[in-house]
Amino acid sequence: MYSHGSESLIKQAREIEESELQRFYSRLVKLLQGKELGHETVDSLQRLHIILFADKYTRTLPSELQKRLLSLLSSPSEQFQVLSSAVLRETLPLSGQDLNYNQENVGQLNTHAAALLLSQAGSRAELSSLCALLLRSLENRQSEGPVHSLTHTLPILNTILTHSPECLTEDHVTLLSKKLVDWLRYASITQGGGTSSGGFFTGPRLRQPVPIAELDGTVSGDFFTVLCVGQSFTEDQWMNVYSFSMLRHWLLTYHSVCSGTTADTGMTCCVFSSSPANRLQLSLSHSFSNDDRSEVDGSVVSMVSATSSSSRLLPPKERLREKSFQYCQRVIEQSDRKAHRRSDTELQKACLVEAVCILDCVCVEEPSLVYRTFPCIKALFGRLSSDLSFARVVLPIAQFYLNHGEMAAVDCETVWKLVFGQFPAELFNDPFLVHELLRFLRLNLKSLQLRVPLYIQSFPNLLKFLAWDSPAVVDDFVDLLPSLVTAGTAVELLHTLLDLPCLSATLVLQLRSICLPISESGGRGLLSLDAFRNPSFRGLFLFLLRGEAGAGDTIDRLSTLHELLAEAADWPRVVQCAQTVPVLLHIFFNTVVTVADEKLLAHLILVMLERSSLLLNLPIYIKEVHRVFRCHLLRLCKLQPSLVVDQSREFIEFAGTTSSVYSKEEMYTHVVWVLGEYLSVSCDSRCSVRLITSCFETLEAVLFEITSSAPPPGAACPAPRVVTSLMSALAKLASRSHDLIPRVSLFLSKLRTVTRGGSVAWCSDEEDLVAIVTRGEELWSLLKAPGVAQSVLTPPPHVTTPQWHRDTNMSMPLELRALTSLAHPQ
Repeated sequence: MYSHGSESLIKQAREIEESELQRFYSRLVKLLQGKELGHETVDSLQRLHIILFADKYTRTLPSELQKRLLSLLSSPSEQFQVLSSAVLRETLPLSGQDLNYNQENVGQLNTHAAALLLSQAGSRAELSSLCALLLRSLENRQSEGPVHSLTHTLPILNTILTHSPECLTEDHVTLLSKKLVDWLRYASITQGGGTSSGGFFTGPRLRQPVPIAELDGTVSGDFFTVLCVGQSFTEDQWMNVYSFSMLRHWLLTYHSVCSGTTADTGMTCCVFSSSPANRLQLSLSHSFSNDDRSEVDGSVVSMVSATSSSSRLLPPKERLREKSFQYCQRVIEQSDRKAHRRSDTELQKACLVEAVCILDCVCVEEPSLVYRTFPCIKALFGRLSSDLSFARVVLPIAQFYLNHGEMAAVDCETVWKLVFGQFPAELFNDPFLVHELLRFLRLNLKSLQLRVPLYIQSFPNLLKFLAWDSPAVVDDFVDLLPSLVTAGTAVELLHTLLDLPCLSATLVLQLRSICLPISESGGRGLLSLDAFRNPSFRGLFLFLLRGEAGAGDTIDRLSTLHELLAEAADWPRVVQCAQTVPVLLHIFFNTVVTVADEKLLAHLILVMLERSSLLLNLPIYIKEVHRVFRCHLLRLCKLQPSLVVDQSREFIEFAGTTSSVYSKEEMYTHVVWVLGEYLSVSCDSRCSVRLITSCFETLEAVLFEITSSAPPPGAACPAPRVVTSLMSALAKLASRSHDLIPRVSLFLSKLRTVTRGGSVAWCSDEEDLVAIVTRGEELWSLLKAPGVAQSVLTPPPHVTTPQWHRDTNMSMPLELRALTSLAHPQ
């Protein structure tokens, strides 16, 4: 939570007396009345913020102090703007007269004043009124207001749209759409201010307007966009940048005005921040000189600029869509130019992402534009698909193909092979791409399941994200994993989930193999890295790194692989990955029961029995996996009791392995319980006396062995519940085949005789031994009456799940009705 120093400050703030607080208010007012606001004022404002923040109740400040704080909102120092806004947000909402921004002074609003206005807006009507005021201020000519009024107003409007799009009216939509068209398409194409070569004769007449340039240094021959550069920018050029930044948000939002529902703005991410213009300056402002020009003097006029004049006759919304289409086409064209600076290359990528997303929004609104857009998108994909540095740009292209590919009748296979094949295989360690790709999958989950078969087949590749950075993506896979579970992938997916720690170690080795030299003099080499480079073991690692399902369920030499990766058991990535596997296994089994038939469930049970002894040697991981297995083993057998007879040979073979008593207590105990519970004619008519006898003899041999000798060296004594589970299972089987009762009774009587002599080697705790003997005596007493034993040990379903209150043959329903009539007389 808080550090010790912070807690001390908060405690002092809460314990301040009212009289001392009033004196502090007065002292702060005097400080704010001074001409120079120094460090003491800053410290006092910070202290006031802590006091108001820590107080249980919301306070009202003295009017004079409140007035002074409001005046600080327009201070030239952003530090005082931030502090005053933060303090006022901790107070009761201000009255309309206190925050009286009208048509004359709305241009003085800055980001922090707007944040205060929005946080203290009392109703939708107030927000709508503020929105209307801001929109009217956008109609002012540049000379009528402050220089930066528009560049502050548009981000404020964008914030209002984010939090309360319903405050817009149809008139607001029309007005802002018109303004966005003007800013996007008709910004000036010359740099702000004039440039001069200097000298004695420098003067206004010699300062010629310098045209805007492209990122490669050539003079721009088309309209201004966010990818144009220059020494300085005019206000309408800044508005062009802001407009492009909020355009997608706006396209997604204005549907809610007519429909009355809030549009999903979850995919909205503006390329540019709504912070002051100096941040944009870092990305967009470049020095322009003759040395930076390309050898080609001039640029080819874009085809998108040659538009029909009929677009001016379109309604505002349709015209905005048309101009947005033209703008994005030009941005895509500009991105093909080679930028002089690396930061400009990153800017090109960001603008490409935004441009493709805007084109997608436009085509969703106006499907007729799909046919005009697809040639450009297809060409862009062809240009970027071979360069993995543009991977994040390909994801919006994939979204476009997913949304409009069927309508345009284009082949999307190449896109999906890149997104689900090459990206996870080679860029699994790129956190930004991983976040974007998993978000893309979650947002389009149903469409991908129905229309992209490669999605499900690529789960070995997608799970590399989880193996590499489990904590960051586990929430995503909790949502995605059920969509990957099908009847065809269930078995391989289960093996893959169990091998995730091995995959995590293999990915680490893959990167180390690339970075580290083959031989390090004087250094300690990794045996697992040597094994990874060894051709004889290459097949094991290649199977883990496979890109698609279908290559096989699992590895034949799993135990060999686990030995090779033994030193990876304490690697942080491997440990974190192992911690997430039990969670995913629960999700897997909860999903698979909804899609699997009896044959598949039988196969999954075999996998659980087999893999319980084939796991990477992480003790906690093994214990947790066994716990998941036993939980769902019981569930599957209860769902399909006939599975126990179908897989009786495997169950009996597992239960007959004495070493499992000591190494797999959880799993072994529940397998024994399943055999005793469901190996019965009442569960499956195929259950013969011979099968019951075979199972009985196997369990009897194990029980005799563990109770007649000390545990193996290094192993603990068998758990009491293992012994009692074996005894109970033998008693249940004997109650179904009476010829076996004397054998059980003989063992139970011997057990009581042996324990009378005191402690035994196979049980170190006296209380546990007493409990075991007590259970043996109970079973021995029951078996003296075989008919009673069977009904007690394996009662029929109508006894275990009684519904006597519904049975008309019982007296209980009559008694309940009589008591009800007495309690509620009519």
